[in-house]
Parts: sequence; structure tokens; C-alpha cells
Amino acid sequence: MNRLNRLARERLSGLLDGFGLQADITLSNWIDGAACPGEGGTIDLLDPTTGEALVDYRDAGPSLVERAVVAATRAQAEWMALTASERGRRMNAAVHGLEGHEETLAQLECLVAGKPIRDCRGEVGKVREMFEYYAGWCDKQHGEVIPVPTTHLNYVRHVPYGVVGQITPWNAPMFTCAWQLAPAIAAGNGVVLKPSELTPFTSVVIAKLLERGGLPQGLVNIVNGLGPSTGAALTGHDSIAKLVFVGSPQSGRLIAEVGARRLVPSVLELGGKSANIVFADARLGDAVAGAQAAIFAAAGQSCVAGSRLLVQREAFAEVTERLARAAADIEIGLPGDETTRMGPLQNARQYAHVARMIDDAVAAGARIIAGGSRPTGLPDEAQGYFLSPTVLVDVTPDMEITREEVFGPVLVALPFDDEEEAVRLANASRFGLAGAVWTQDPARAHRVAGRLRAGTVWINSYKAISVMSPFGGFGDSGFGRSSGLDGLREYTLPQSVWVETASEASVAMGYGSGVG
Repeated sequence: MNRLNRLARERLSGLLDGFGLQADITLSNWIDGAACPGEGGTIDLLDPTTGEALVDYRDAGPSLVERAVVAATRAQAEWMALTASERGRRMNAAVHGLEGHEETLAQLECLVAGKPIRDCRGEVGKVREMFEYYAGWCDKQHGEVIPVPTTHLNYVRHVPYGVVGQITPWNAPMFTCAWQLAPAIAAGNGVVLKPSELTPFTSVVIAKLLERGGLPQGLVNIVNGLGPSTGAALTGHDSIAKLVFVGSPQSGRLIAEVGARRLVPSVLELGGKSANIVFADARLGDAVAGAQAAIFAAAGQSCVAGSRLLVQREAFAEVTERLARAAADIEIGLPGDETTRMGPLQNARQYAHVARMIDDAVAAGARIIAGGSRPTGLPDEAQGYFLSPTVLVDVTPDMEITREEVFGPVLVALPFDDEEEAVRLANASRFGLAGAVWTQDPARAHRVAGRLRAGTVWINSYKAISVMSPFGGFGDSGFGRSSGLDGLREYTLPQSVWVETASEASVAMGYGSGVG
């Protein structure tokens, strides 16, 4: 065990001790208000920085999923027995359970996910923001009265599903945990959430802190384990009324199929191959900075990463040259260092996938103008999954690296001649999660944005995301929406209620009120 890995294990143990948890098998689940060990096989976690073993825990397994669903079912009934205003107060109070633990949560996420500490601190703030926003919606989920052409009073109310199952990814476990928990609870549901088996810790801690702050015991349950065991038990459980998944299109299809067989709806937030369009009249300095942040933040491990840069031909050379220089200046280092702008990829499998795609692209004729290999200057012990920010040119639309999601710090740049070609290239993708347009022509900006097949489009900006605004994609980027009022509505069903107001009951289909 090298020095960095020994220090990481000591940090992990200390961080978890601060939450009254242990860095061993007792950590692996949070069910009905208590931490409990899994019952399945052992799962080994590796440190993204060193590539060495960090800790292991046991897969939850089907019986613990059953316990979690039972607890959520009971707690959901208790939750809905409260007034809407009281649920809002409880959600606001629950956020206070995070107070004083923000830095420890950030450090825990930094260590296990391999994300720079500055990014992790920002995500802790997002957790609070999400719960505060949705707490305000608890007593504002108004129904409506429909002016039906009969003597009935017809009103519509929004009712919760009951217990929902959620599965979140390894690239932003803390953010996506809160991203889904907050609207589900505000809508009146109980939750069983399975984080990625690679990043189990912060979801358990968040559930514990929220419960300590005021949420009913058992309303939020965290089960940790592998997809084929714990994940399958969750998605296939008869009492799970809706499935919510954030991750790859391949896994999303499987989950949607399981739900379809049970006639259970799902929300899928999947991958992306977002087009970042730069016209020659754009403020090129801003566009270069935006393109850099779009792809290299979080080491490119973001569903909305701007991995396809489309630049008008007359500005192509200048933009790509400036990007290559900027990429070389990004501070790559240990995630816990305050100066680090980009850390390692999270796991060995993803690192191998990204490296293979770069090699295949070069073999197909692409040219690397920045990065493409491991960075130099890191400590000798940092043998984990580091990759330099990479920019590729001389790519073609049919190359795999242009068509498929890389999920790493790899940018492909293509030139275009006019607006029509830009839109055609941007929409020539099975994905449709996000996109951006850089231009100083307001008419062109809105015109092009309106033609992009993407759930989120930025104009002269990138990655501006708020809990107040709906988020989701088209095509292989999934369906349904997270955040905003649309995200809240994903967790409710409209119920139509008809009340007869006439002194004598109306006749329907030939039957009168006296028919027994």
C-alpha cells in the first residue's frame, strides 16, 4: 500500500466516524433509520487517485431491498397523514441536519468519487438548494376544476405514486441523490434509492442527516449493491410504483423494459453527445472558455459535457488552437488539493474505455492537438486514472468518437460553413440532452436554439443548471424530466374526482338513480 492510499483509508475512516458510521460492511445500507450490513458478496472499492483498494462492503441483496420497501411503505403513509404545510416544514427542517457537516460531506465525495474538492463543495450547496426549493412546493401543488358539460363538480388533484425506486450514477452521486430525493418526497412518496456501487457513501450519509433533521424514519432508504442483484431486486419489486434512473442508455433500456413488463412508468436521464456551436461572430474568448468548461469540468464525466465542438470554418483554426493551449494549462492533480481543477476518472473501466476510444480515433485518422495521454508531474503514488485534457481535430461525423458518448475529458472539433450545416451536424446524433449556441446575432441565436433537438440549450453560456428549471433529454438521452415543476409532476399522478351536484342524480347510459 503506497503512502497516498494509506492516507486515503485513514481519511475515509475518520470522515465516516464523524457521521457515526464505520468504513466497513456496517456502512453499506441505510434502512428504516439504521445502518446495516449487506447480505451478499463483497464489493471492492478502488481509490481513483492511486488505483489501489480503498475499502470493501457487502452487496445488500434482495432481502434488504424487501426491508427497505416495507419501511418506505409504512413511512409514506405516515408522511401523507401530515398536512402539506407540515411536510414542507419538515423538509426545511431536514436540511438543517446538514449544517456543520458540509465540509465533511465534500471531503467524502472528493475521496471516493475522485472529484476536485472545490467542485464537491459546490455540490453540497446544491443538495441544500434542492431541498429548500421543493420544500416550498409541498403546500402549493394545486389541483384544478374542470368545467365539464354536466351537473358534476369535477376537480383534479395530484397524488403520489407511493414508493418509488431510484438509481443514481457514480459521476455525481451526492448531487443526483438530492436531485431525485427532494421532488419525490415533496410529492408525498417514500423512496428506496440505490447509488452506484462505486460511490455508496454520501447517499447513506445524506439519508441519515436528513432523518436526523426531521424526515420520518424509513421515508428515505439507501440500498447499496450491484445492478444484477440489488438493482434487479429493486426494479422488479411489486411495490415499487415508479422507476427513476440516471446513467447509461444501455442500463436505462434494461430498467425501462423491467418497468414495462410490470406496467410501471419510468424516468430515464441518460447520456449525451452535446453539440457546442460557435459561430465566427461570437466573442471567441468567451466561447473558448465556455467550451473548456463544457468538456473538461468533472474530467468530462458529465452527461451534458459539450463533447462535440462545432466551429464555423473561418474561426476554426483560432478556436481550436486557443483551446489546445488552454487545455495544457489546466491544473491536474490530487482531488483534495485546493488548486486542482481536474482530477482522475472515477474508475478503471471508464479509463480503459476513454483511452481505447482515443486510440481508435487516431487510428481512423483523427489528430491529437492536446492531451491524449497520462499527465506528467503528478506524485509517483498517483497511479490512478488520470488523463490529460484532450482535443481532437480531423475527425469525421461517422467516427465512433464523434457519434458515441466518451464520458471523459475528450473534445472532438468539427468545422461547418453555414447555419444549415451547423444544425444538421448538431442534430445528427441519437442523443439529445443539451447543446449551446455562441453568436452575437440575437436572431440567429434563438433561431438555431429552436431547431436543436435537445432538452436544454444555452445561448452564449454552458452548464447553467438550476433546480427551478426542467432538465431531461430527447432520443437516447432518455425521457421524463428532473427538477422544476416538471420534475415534481413526474412523482405524482393526476386523479380526477366527479361530484354530482344536481338535486336528482343524472342518467348515464340509460340507467337512472333508482336502478339497484
